Parts: sequence; C-alpha cells; structure tokens
Amino acid sequence: MAVSLLNSYNVSDLCIGKPALRSLPPAATVADALSVLKRGGAAVAVWGPPDTNPNPTIVGRVCMVDVLCYLCAEENLSSPSSALSAPVSALLSDGSATLVQRVEPKTSVLAALDKLVEGAQYLVVPICNRSSPLGRKKHGSSFDFCWLTPEDFVRFFLNNIALLSPTPALPISSLGIIRPAEYTINHRAPAISAVPLLRAAVTAQSSVAVLSDDGHLVGEISPYTLSLSDESAAAAIAALPAGDLISFLDCLTSPPISTLRAIKSQLKSQNLLGMLELVEPDVLSSNSSTGSASSSGSESSGCESSDDEPTIRRVRRSGSYTARMGRKGEEAIVCHEWSSLVAVLVQALAHRVGYVWVVDEEFGLVGIVRFLDILTVFREQFRESI
Repeated sequence: MAVSLLNSYNVSDLCIGKPALRSLPPAATVADALSVLKRGGAAVAVWGPPDTNPNPTIVGRVCMVDVLCYLCAEENLSSPSSALSAPVSALLSDGSATLVQRVEPKTSVLAALDKLVEGAQYLVVPICNRSSPLGRKKHGSSFDFCWLTPEDFVRFFLNNIALLSPTPALPISSLGIIRPAEYTINHRAPAISAVPLLRAAVTAQSSVAVLSDDGHLVGEISPYTLSLSDESAAAAIAALPAGDLISFLDCLTSPPISTLRAIKSQLKSQNLLGMLELVEPDVLSSNSSTGSASSSGSESSGCESSDDEPTIRRVRRSGSYTARMGRKGEEAIVCHEWSSLVAVLVQALAHRVGYVWVVDEEFGLVGIVRFLDILTVFREQFRESI
C-alpha cells in the first residue's frame, strides 16, 4: 500500500515553489561563475556546447567550493586573478555530467529516487519558463529548470513518515548507514592540504572533519559554510591551519581585523603574493573609520574585531561541539550511534546539511550518516514491500 501511495506522487510535486536554477553558457569564465555565486544560491548549472548537441544539456553543477579549490590549486596560487579568466569548464571534474541527470516532471518520485540511488547526485527538472517571454528560448530550451537534491527527497519522505514505519524509529546503528569518515584533517595541518578532500566531499555530498590530536571532532570545513563565502576564503585556505580556518569561517560575515592581518602576513611569508589580491585592501586598513565599521559589523555576527584579540583563535575543546546552531560555521552537527533515524533527519534538515557526524560519548569520531545512504535504506524498504 505504501508503494502504491508513493507512486501516485510525481517529481513535479517536489518542484512546487522551487526557483528556476541559474545557469551559465559554455563560453562563461570562472569569474562569471564567481559573480553569479556571490549573488546568492548554492550552485549554478553549466550548459554543454550547442555545436555538439542540437538540444544543449546541463553538463555540470558548479558551487563556491569548486571555485575556491580551483583558486587554491598549485598552478593558480601565484596568480589567482589570472585563473579567474579560465573557462568555467575548468571547474568541472571528470564525469561531472553523470552526476547531473534530467528527469521529466511526470516521472514518479520512486523512479527519480532510483536515479539518486544508482549514482546521480542532482536531478534537473524542466519547469514552465517563468523568466522569458512566450516562445523565447533560453540556451536552446523553451523551459526553465530547477534542481532536485537528496534534501528534497528527504523532506518529501519526512512528510510521509507514517508510510515508512517502523524504520524511522530505529537507531542508525541498526540500519548499517554509518560510514567511516573518509575526509578528515588534523587541526594543526595546513588547510590547503584539505583541498583534495573538499573536492571529494562535494562530490560525495559530505564534509571534511577537523580532528584534535587525540581524534576528537573539533569542527568541520563544511561546503555549506564555504558556499556563503567569497574569493577571500581562498586566501584563508592558503594561509591558515585547518583549526584556524574553521575559526575564520565562524566569523565569515565580519572577520576580525587581526585575523585578516594574520592571513596577509602568512601569505607574504609563504611568498603567495598573488593571493593578497583576494583579500579586500580596505578591510585591512587600520584607520578609525574602518575599525568602527568592523566593530559595528561584528555585533551582528557575534565576532570580536578588536586589535587586542589574539592573532588567530585556537581550536575549541571537543566537548563543546554538540550541534551547529544559527550561523556558527565551526561547530559540527553530531549525533550518536543510538540516535533514531528520524531524529537524525530532523537535525540535518534543520541545519540545511546533507549529513550528520556520528560521535561517541567523548566526541571521538565514529563516522558519518549521509542523506544518500538514508534514501538507499528507504528505497530498499519499498522494494521489499512490493
């Protein structure tokens, strides 16, 4: 009965109220992608070249982390400004086209779920063209498109939670969905060494855990938090240790002046002078008007900006990391092995992340639970009930 009820829902039901995705033509540059991403939104779609396909398709999805990792690539560290003129295709990884798949609005929710379980990371759905006059085509298509992500499917199933009983009430340890934490870095390690991990984490819809010397979870370098940043975060990644980077991200809207000066000093000492271009020079000025503005801005972000503050805040004690609340970028969302599946779902959705870290009573890192793994459990349950 549950399967028949769920089969009555189409993908179009998940698209209600979703905005049209933003997209870039094949000739766009990395700078174009950066400009669009800084105006808000998690990602931008990249169209394939029309000369190879009479009906152009979306060949990739680019987010702020892709831009930051590209700027921090070894070949771009000396001149990130020049790297911005590269074609946007430079941000796409091999096989990125297979991670984005198109589904039609009348596709059943369960059929679309199969695509995610089989390896797709994101789905694109054609919707009525809301932005162009009737008959006018955009990138060779008379439709707009919207993104569907694992989060959309998780929200859908949470709204139909009764059909999934008793699975949501079970502890996550009994469902076999706790994965080993693949992407971890010591808090003393250079943050730039996490760039390959960040690339992989974006593809896996995961995050990079920052660990203390004794293996306790002290924070994370989260793709979600980085999506709220701009190109100056690349300078922080290039200059800071991982533990200090999460402190920088915690005060992302108004970093302390002393922190920005420390970043500048580190870049100079490492002879990464090109990266200095990514740090706003007016923010680093020490005149009283700038200091006053920074102090005012810090009140809204909860970050001190006094010049008397230590250069870089050190990593917190692991016991303080229970959950990320509000916009605190350095605190990781955590649960325990005995947490129920529905509790983990609600926790992740409340904080707009697609994963939750699993820790023991001492905050030792046990693993991670991702939306994609939870959706796989749901799909297997439906198959068994057929």
